[in-house]
Amino acid sequence: MAVQTSPRPLDGPLPGGTAGAVVTVEPMVTGRIQVAKAIQASPSGEMGLIKSLRAMRGETWAVPVPAFLIHHPSAGPLLVDTGLHPSIATDPDANLGRLAASFTEPEVTKGEDVPARLRAKGIEPGTLRTVVMTHLHVDHASAVSEFPGAAFIVSKAEWEDATSGLIPILKYYRPQQFDHAFDFRTVDYEAASINSFSTFGRSFDLFGDGSVVLVSTPGHSAGHQSVVLKTGAGPFVIAGDAIFLEDQLDPGAALAARARDRHNYERSLRELALYRREHPSATITPGHDPGFYERLPALIG
Repeated sequence: MAVQTSPRPLDGPLPGGTAGAVVTVEPMVTGRIQVAKAIQASPSGEMGLIKSLRAMRGETWAVPVPAFLIHHPSAGPLLVDTGLHPSIATDPDANLGRLAASFTEPEVTKGEDVPARLRAKGIEPGTLRTVVMTHLHVDHASAVSEFPGAAFIVSKAEWEDATSGLIPILKYYRPQQFDHAFDFRTVDYEAASINSFSTFGRSFDLFGDGSVVLVSTPGHSAGHQSVVLKTGAGPFVIAGDAIFLEDQLDPGAALAARARDRHNYERSLRELALYRREHPSATITPGHDPGFYERLPALIG
């Protein structure tokens, strides 16, 4: 599917970095969607498209849709993912499309959406300068339209996959959510300038100061990326949907039933699991684990 928006490559760090910078992070649950348990964790292994669609009509549970507000001491506030759009509270079909809305049965209550939460903190959404997208699936890119002043940071592989193909929703994309004349910047993890970081083979230092490091974790989607934050309490890793559930980093755990690229998905899991072993104090967020987000305030103090 063709889109009108043309991204620009991000070849170097964004301005605003400061040597020794440490950030703070505020996780936000922006609503819930219904997800088939068999899709999130399948003991029987990978499912094909038809079997996955059937599974979505099986046993489901309400899972959180998170976004993360990060405070950088000199670059200012930035977001990771946008959460569910406020309009979903009254008209989910308009934002998600009829098919995705019917399968996910989204729920957003008043004040849960990211724009409302930012305004409550004295931050006008239109003034936000940076939004990092772990990927562009419909539940993560739902509220892109609410941040017209931001540079959106997405991997090159993710942008290319999200804007190609005849039926994007079969890959869980809805280009109408992000096809705006905004400032999209793409990180090419195949570029010669890309470095490794800790246990991750490919990374990009967003501000050049080590406080916000993007790491390539493809597989769930073609160009999925995670975010490693340097906080005063230790490393904080926003893993996005590289893992759905917290225990999927444990040996022998049931993994997601579907992935865009199974080999890369499992490789990304191994890199995350190794990072956890080497940094036992790190907090690593799963994409949609209800129990984890109930406990998270206590975990981060």
